[in-house]
Order: sequence, then structure tokens, then C-alpha cells
Amino acid sequence: MAKQSLWLRCEKKQFERRTAITPTTATKLIDAGFEIFVERDSQRIFKDEEYEAVGAKLVEHNSWPNAPKDIPIIGLKELPESEEPLPHTHIQFAHCYKQQAGWSKVLSRFHHGNGTLYDLEFLTDAQGRRVAAFGYHAGFAGAAAGALALASERRGQTLGQLEPYENEDAMVNSVKQELGGSGKGLKVLVIGALGRCGSGAVDLFRKIGVEENDIVKWDMAETAKGGPFQEILDADVFVNCIYLSSPIPPFLTKQQIAAAGKDRRLRVVVDVSCDTTNPHNPLPVYNINTTFSKPTVPVEVGEGNPPLSVVSIDHLPTLLPREASEQFSANLLPSLLELPNRQTARVWVEAENLYRQKLADAVKVEGL
Repeated sequence: MAKQSLWLRCEKKQFERRTAITPTTATKLIDAGFEIFVERDSQRIFKDEEYEAVGAKLVEHNSWPNAPKDIPIIGLKELPESEEPLPHTHIQFAHCYKQQAGWSKVLSRFHHGNGTLYDLEFLTDAQGRRVAAFGYHAGFAGAAAGALALASERRGQTLGQLEPYENEDAMVNSVKQELGGSGKGLKVLVIGALGRCGSGAVDLFRKIGVEENDIVKWDMAETAKGGPFQEILDADVFVNCIYLSSPIPPFLTKQQIAAAGKDRRLRVVVDVSCDTTNPHNPLPVYNINTTFSKPTVPVEVGEGNPPLSVVSIDHLPTLLPREASEQFSANLLPSLLELPNRQTARVWVEAENLYRQKLADAVKVEGL
């Protein structure tokens, strides 16, 4: 039987240092009979030599378009915008299944190339839970970014460029230092606190010294009455960690912010969910994703009112690239081991069926 090949592409998104396959996971795939190709990538947190040492075959940077068409291409973030047809099978986060901006254009590339998309966000287990997610580290890093933005605001400054940390301890110590030694005295609110993302945010706040009674943890029970919510305005930092699957009333509105006037405590919103271009975005107070180089965007608050900024970085876990990659890759491994049987393995069959449904929607929209 021929070996199952897999091609790890480089990441073209600026500051993205994570990877879907770490050297640890590559080792296990190779031991299981896979042939692993790895594009050289100086941006990746793991060195090329680490892959070479475990038996992966290094190939030129960004050379996947010339890879044999029968080799699946795996990456993390979406491909750069283009109209080039996509003839390969791609495994990645494509951000095009929830009618985000440009979704039908992305899928039309697969249509024109007769390729296939397995979206990592929609690889699920038998209970419908994602097999691998960066949720915990997204929440952890998002809460850290929010605390850093608050520290900058208190100094009358705007948060500057964020750089990845070597590990969680380095991040926690940095945040505590910026806050003057501890997060004690902060009041924070996390919506989606029971999920992976929310638990990461709560853990960061605990580790920087925010007292337990000042970490307000909300989930579906607390939001069931429908927004907007006054309680958000009463926290220093609000972190949104929900997974948006259907339309809901907004959590926060510009009118609500303006009406609060000078008494508003809220200074920073962290939208980890980043449903910025989703027509049902529950935080319609901003409309752009921020970046590591410019982590915050100001909200219109009305003249004379205290400032409010939003952190809406859509790849927050890359602030902890090594730990986030190791966890994600280890969780993805069992599904990757089933890749040779993807015509019958449930996780891949269901992902392809979903792709076919979304592709049909895109073909209609684009008139193809």
C-alpha cells in the first residue's frame, strides 16, 4: 500500500508562528507510515531542522502550489486572497462557512480547481465537539492582551505591538509587571466562561492576581435573557468567548455606551470570538480585526466620555505559539491518523459533506 503523504505549508499571515503539525506529531505520523513534507519557514516557532531530525522531508518555502495534486496540504490560517483555482485537498481554518466577508469567493477557488476543503473548525467528534481547537490559549492570550491594553490606557497610552512569548509564565509575569505587580483590584467579565476559550481567560486573570469575586463568569444561563447587558459596562475588561452559531441580540451597543456617559467603568473589550464580519456579530461597536502591530481599535464613545478600545485579533494563540501548537497538534493527531481512510472515516466524511453543502451555496451566490 502506498504511503499516505501530507504537506505542511508555511503560514503567510503576518506574525503567525503556530503550526498544525509539530515535530512531535510529525514523528508519530512518520512512525505510522506517513510521508511528511515540510516547507521551510523561518516564521514558524519550530526550526526546520527539528522536522528534518525526525525524518520529515524539507521542501522550499511556499512551494505547495507545485506539489503533486494527490498530496493533501495542511496549514492553519487562511490562504492569501487570490483568484487562482485550488486543485489540492486543503486542511486549514478557512473562515468561509459562516458567510464571513468574501466567503463565496474563497469557496469558488475550490470549485474552479476541483479541490476539496476540510475546515479544521468543523472536524468534530461523535458528540459534535471539535477534535482540536486553540480555544484555551485564545482565551488565555486574549485576556492577557486585554489586561495589557488596560495598563496602557491607564498611562494615557495606546497598546503597542504585541510579540509572542516563550511560554505562559513569561506572559503572566509581563502582564503583572505592566499592571504594577498584580491584577488585584481589576474587575473583569468573561462571557462563555464554561468553554475552552473562557476557561483560558479565567485562568489568565487568576494567574495575574485578579481576585475570584472580581472575575465575573457568565455562560448561556446568564445571557439567556438577551442583551444588551449593563453588567458589561461595570467591568474594567470584558472578554467575549462565545461560539456564535445563530443570531442573538447584541451584548453591547454604541447607544448603550454613549448613554453610560462618564460613569462607565469599562475600558477594554476583547473579542476573542472575532465575528467581526459576521452579520450577527454580538458586538456591533467596531467593524475591523486588529493586528499584533496595532492590537486595539477605539470605539466611538461620545464627546467627553472615557475611552474604550477593542482587541479583535483573530489569531491570538500565536502569542503562545509553542504551547498552543503542541496542544492543538496532539489533539488533531488521531484524526490525521485516519486520513488514509478518509473516504470512510466519520470525521473526514462529515467534514467533506459539510464542505459540499457550503460549496453548493457559494456556487449559487457566485452564479457559477
